[in-house]
Amino acid sequence: MTPSPVTLAAQTPGFLSPTGVEIAFLLVGLVTLGAALVTVTTKQLVHAALWLVVALGGLAVEYLLLTAEFIAWVQVLIYVGSVVVLLLFGLMLTKAPIGRSPDSDSGNRPVAVAVALAAAAALVWVVVDAFRTTWIDLDGPAQGSTKVSGEILFRHWVLPFEALSVLLLAALVGAIVLSRKKNGEEG
Repeated sequence: MTPSPVTLAAQTPGFLSPTGVEIAFLLVGLVTLGAALVTVTTKQLVHAALWLVVALGGLAVEYLLLTAEFIAWVQVLIYVGSVVVLLLFGLMLTKAPIGRSPDSDSGNRPVAVAVALAAAAALVWVVVDAFRTTWIDLDGPAQGSTKVSGEILFRHWVLPFEALSVLLLAALVGAIVLSRKKNGEEG
């Protein structure tokens, strides 16, 4: 005898009965979204970098809530620890304006908003469509463990991983080149 649809519905988690982890995920996601919006709308570059730290830290918390501890620590160490520090050093070494600058507003704000909204809508649609019926079993084995993440990363994502390492190396070399003074140049 096959179970009735009512019995099947009672066995699966409901969309309108969120758990504490789901509520925390939503709240941290809203804070992260707010920090990301402030990052791209502020006119002070240093404030943008500091709000970027909040946004990237929020993503690390989201990874922790999804039981992906290794990815969360990578997020903190690589992005919050390295990329933002590199960005701040780049600002300091290139003598970029620290305060408000009229050069930071190009007048393309409506086009940028339209592109950002289209990208956000596409991303939300893809994620909702891909994970509509997927539930994360928080009581099961840890899917974000180092072993599982390493197997997936180095089996399926080797090329993007290596491309990212080359990109970070190029950014570091670029910062060094920009910081060096030419012969006879004073600064």
